[in-house]
Amino acid sequence: MSTPRESSIIEIEPAEAVRQQAAGALLLDVREPGEWALGSPDGAARIALAELAATIERPPLHDRTRRIALLCASGRRSLLAAALLRDAGFAQVASVAGGFQRWRQQDLPWSPVSTLDADARERYSRHLLLPEVGEAGQQRLLRARVLVVGAGGLGSPVALYLAAAGVGYLRIMDPDLIERSNLQRQILHADARVGESKASSAATSLRELNPSIVIDARQQRVDAGNVRELVGDVDLVVDGSDNFVTRYLLDAACTASGKPLVYGAIHRFEGQVSVFGGDPQAPCYRCLFPDPPAAQDAPSCAEAGVLGVLPGIVGSLQATEALKLLLGIGRSLRGRLLHVDALSMQFRELGIARDPLCPGCGPIENRRLPQGLESLCRIG
Repeated sequence: MSTPRESSIIEIEPAEAVRQQAAGALLLDVREPGEWALGSPDGAARIALAELAATIERPPLHDRTRRIALLCASGRRSLLAAALLRDAGFAQVASVAGGFQRWRQQDLPWSPVSTLDADARERYSRHLLLPEVGEAGQQRLLRARVLVVGAGGLGSPVALYLAAAGVGYLRIMDPDLIERSNLQRQILHADARVGESKASSAATSLRELNPSIVIDARQQRVDAGNVRELVGDVDLVVDGSDNFVTRYLLDAACTASGKPLVYGAIHRFEGQVSVFGGDPQAPCYRCLFPDPPAAQDAPSCAEAGVLGVLPGIVGSLQATEALKLLLGIGRSLRGRLLHVDALSMQFRELGIARDPLCPGCGPIENRRLPQGLESLCRIG
């Protein structure tokens, strides 16, 4: 239902908008970029409703005396846009009744629209050929925000593939410096950067790969004091960490915020991948691992070694899951743990059920901190 402010806006039929456009009026499509990809009236200017107020003083909206006809999908948002412009001093504004839906029904001229510039169309051309991705999907990736924790063995392929795919904002967290022993598997880095911070090195490599996206690399550890903020403004989290404190922190923060957590882990010749949370019916990390194992049962790569290519396999699988989630395509690994054995090159799958009494995502009265990590993992 329109408000009194919007009900006073003049509505015109699409054919009248065409007539006014031919006489010099501005036809303005205020839908979202993903909608423009499906087509837009010929000759129309395009400014999303959310961006309208910020562009009033710039062409084509700098002339407040010009007649303007505003169009959206069905005629609702264009009323809001017209009211906004009228309040800003535009004297001749109207909303196109029925929007682009009626425009097409009346067989008025329109054309498909590319909202990607020439560089993006060339860079992501193989994505654009996929019906499951296409231009609308690529726009989703460009608008996506992802937190990658760790710029090491797992974080390297994850960050490289997400950057190459055009994920528009990548936040990379790693407090460590590059050591020569890292280079056997941590492919974000180079020998010339030994001694530099992994975060800085990651930013250099990712910007060289794709200078059109935002890289927010921080030489900082994820801890109880910052985890909520780090998780709060992203769409999903990819865990490339190598310690249980960070894993349990990320699981708690993702559970609390409803964000998907793409999990990966490696040991010698074996790896694991899954997706936790992001759905109230999905299991969280603690449905599978309620408490961390003893230190002797989970030695680090520095203690047990790791085949250099293994994190490349596991990290690539994590990147695949992240892209599927961002695009809303395929079947994710929620409720499934994929186990990789590189020696036998076997992939095995284990079903994971949500534990109704889970200490991480179950009833509030059942929730507790992981044994031995209480002081480190407290985020509430």
